[in-house]
Amino acid sequence: MTDELQSQYDDAVFAYTTGDYASAAAGFAAVLATEPTHFEAQLSLGMAYYRMEDFTRAIEEGKKAEAMNPNEQRVHTNLSLAYMRSGDKETAEHHGLQAKLAGWRGNMEAPGAVTEEDALKMAEPKPEDIKLPTKFPDQPWKKKKN
Repeated sequence: MTDELQSQYDDAVFAYTTGDYASAAAGFAAVLATEPTHFEAQLSLGMAYYRMEDFTRAIEEGKKAEAMNPNEQRVHTNLSLAYMRSGDKETAEHHGLQAKLAGWRGNMEAPGAVTEEDALKMAEPKPEDIKLPTKFPDQPWKKKKN
């Protein structure tokens, strides 16, 4: 990405964070006109329309982001929000579930192999049993029976 395009994207992000969603949408659209595969701009464009309460456009742009990266959790979260606000609860729930699944997929890294040191720790003897006291102090919060 060129410095100019990065600057344009950064300006659109700034506009979004300050609540100027119309300028943000225009900025993200301009970035996409130059670089149609800019995923973050596509995702952000959908959210800018969502913030402007144009849920039809938010869904349109969200579907484009989904086509770019169907396993991205944020895509499905955004689509779920837009569908819910547009009144399509069933599709919103579908995308909500897809967002959960995408989040789980992100945490499915293979566990590390057991090292030789870990195997040795497993073979260490257990600590000696701890002797519990047989007499306990009075419990002042309990009422004494007379």
